[in-house]
Amino acid sequence: MDIDGFTTGQKLRAAARSGEFTGHTAGVAPGFVQANLVVLPGDWAQDFALFAQANPRPCPVLEQGSPGDPRTRILAKNADVRTDIPGYRVFRDGVLQEQPQDIRDLWQQDYVFFLIGCSFTFEWALLDAGIPLRHVEMNRNVAMYRTNQMCASRGSFKESPLVVSMRPFSHSDADRAVDITASFPAVHGAPVHRGSPEEIGIDDLSKPDWGDPVPLLPGEEPLFWACGVTPHVAAQVSKPPIMITHAPGHMFVGDRKNDEYRTTV
Repeated sequence: MDIDGFTTGQKLRAAARSGEFTGHTAGVAPGFVQANLVVLPGDWAQDFALFAQANPRPCPVLEQGSPGDPRTRILAKNADVRTDIPGYRVFRDGVLQEQPQDIRDLWQQDYVFFLIGCSFTFEWALLDAGIPLRHVEMNRNVAMYRTNQMCASRGSFKESPLVVSMRPFSHSDADRAVDITASFPAVHGAPVHRGSPEEIGIDDLSKPDWGDPVPLLPGEEPLFWACGVTPHVAAQVSKPPIMITHAPGHMFVGDRKNDEYRTTV
């Protein structure tokens, strides 16, 4: 699939809806906001909203739907979260059971969706600054890892591990990457860790828990950002009866521009 053909969020969503596009969205629809998905029944959705508020680095909510309504209002006008994402995961009682291409048959009248900021949004600011991103150059999904850092519990959501995404940089580019991404707090902001992966419980960078491995070259250091896959682990720990998410790296792509989420720091 030629990802260069998907130049807008609208085109990407249409291709996902038709089944034409089922891949990861790293490097797709440049300039348009990307977001992680969480869908929960009403009572669990209330607790997830509290969990997200308590853990804003991995779970910065960009849009929350109304009960039973799958249509977006903020990131895109009337996009459908049941069909417009290129891959989904369905957790039942904390166990991953399905990976469908759409979730229309699963949707219930009390379901609430959350669209959570994604680091793919700030990647375009890094590229615009001339900072290379190896996973984009290699047409790979970003590498993601479970850590030993814990998210705060709220309501039915128990304390659970933080997930991070990793990108390697030269030391000079790493300093710039920290400064640039700090200006995007709505899409994870600055890294939560820099340097030794062992300090946050990652034993082997070549074996990510999600996504694709990306080599760390001599003279480079890894930077780690809080990641929107964190709710997937929260589902495994807290075991809601059902929780629907995007497939890691397979994001909702909206119509808002990335620069709308840049702030002055």
